[in-house]
Amino acid sequence: MDLRERIAGQMGRVRPELAELVAIRSVADPRQFPPEECARAAQWVLDAFAGVGFADAQLAEMADGSQAVLGSRRCPDPDAATVLLYAHYDVQPPLKEAEWRTPPFELTEVDGRWYGRGAADCKGNILMHLTALRALGDEAPVNLKLVVEGSEETTGALEGFVPGHADLLSADAILVGDAGNAAVGQPAVTVSLRGVADVIVHVEALASELHHGPRSGQHPGVAGRGLLSRNLQGGRWRPRRGVAAR
Repeated sequence: MDLRERIAGQMGRVRPELAELVAIRSVADPRQFPPEECARAAQWVLDAFAGVGFADAQLAEMADGSQAVLGSRRCPDPDAATVLLYAHYDVQPPLKEAEWRTPPFELTEVDGRWYGRGAADCKGNILMHLTALRALGDEAPVNLKLVVEGSEETTGALEGFVPGHADLLSADAILVGDAGNAAVGQPAVTVSLRGVADVIVHVEALASELHHGPRSGQHPGVAGRGLLSRNLQGGRWRPRRGVAAR
């Protein structure tokens, strides 16, 4: 049986497993959903990857209290490269559930597509990793490492964990399923992504209010703020709305 046939043979279990994972309301915000939901999702992920050879799979607590699933799986070749598999099990809050066309935490098929909170971002990608590993069996020609975080949609606490735990996460390549494709049925491989820089600018302007008639646009503090704004917007990036001014 070739690899394509083995993958096709795995598809019967993908939908029920994805439905099970989507049903876990793993929103990493205790103000909106109980933290136990994220804990359930983390344990689900750990058990699933332990079942495909990540015998040392473990839960690592991040600074924000979230849990990431870490693990590794070696191949027999001592010279093999190492690939880090990445995903996240936390999801965005559904907000007004009554405005959803389908129940957010119930995987629903519509016109041949599956809908549910996290079905694409990023629980479907967890199933992608699992399905590929099951189809490959023991034939993966690389060493594997795993990180599935639980606060990607909120604090991004994994970033603070990485510097002190490079030995757990270092790899020759990282495989991230959280990308896109040009069209349905046309797989795509994204080889690079643009970076992101967040900048918060605080501007000191006037010490008190001035009448807008004779002063607006003329006071050095006001004019300076306008000049700064034009310079920022004329560059290659755009500031967020709400530049603070005091």
